[in-house]
Amino acid sequence: MQNINKSLKLPGGHQNLLVHSCCAPCAGDVMNELTKSGISYTILFYNPNIHPTKEYEIRKNENKRYADKLGVEFVDLDYDKNNWFNLTTGYEMEEERGYRCTLCFDMRFERSAKYASENGFKVFTSTLGTSRWKNLQQINGCGLRAASKYDGLSYWTHNWRKGGGANRMIEISKAEKFYQQEYCGCVYSLRDTNKRRVELGKKPIKIGKTFYGSN
Repeated sequence: MQNINKSLKLPGGHQNLLVHSCCAPCAGDVMNELTKSGISYTILFYNPNIHPTKEYEIRKNENKRYADKLGVEFVDLDYDKNNWFNLTTGYEMEEERGYRCTLCFDMRFERSAKYASENGFKVFTSTLGTSRWKNLQQINGCGLRAASKYDGLSYWTHNWRKGGGANRMIEISKAEKFYQQEYCGCVYSLRDTNKRRVELGKKPIKIGKTFYGSN
């Protein structure tokens, strides 16, 4: 029998949540805990930053596969990568966690907030903050800013890393054999990650080849 997690409470006593998801590994524990909590939630996949298209499709399909397994609604929004490239023009050389990432989070969260407002959600959140490679304060700032543009909408700043979440994230990824992406997602993170790999004597990333639990 599945343990029931009644410790999760949405702001304002609401029971319906929109979850912006970036990928299956980051979403796995979040989805499990929400499922156990009894909170009704929908997964929203909107990540026009992911490059190339092959990587985007793999990440999206892995996330949908797990949503289907849990019986959770999965919403697939546009892959409007051209708008993302236009937005980040001039910041190609920014390091990860810099201003380019803020622009990227803003774009994804503003679209998520718009969808939430148009579809009756009062609270939305994101799985982006589950990764220890991300700046949680930066992510929450973008989420709160996006929510503030719509009356009655809140961004839930719950820290999914706490209470063993970071470890469960890896355990679930291995158990489900999720695709293991080896860079944040955008063309610039791919460029920088491959540069570091070469400097360390490693081969460049091969897209679609690495899965958790496969070693």
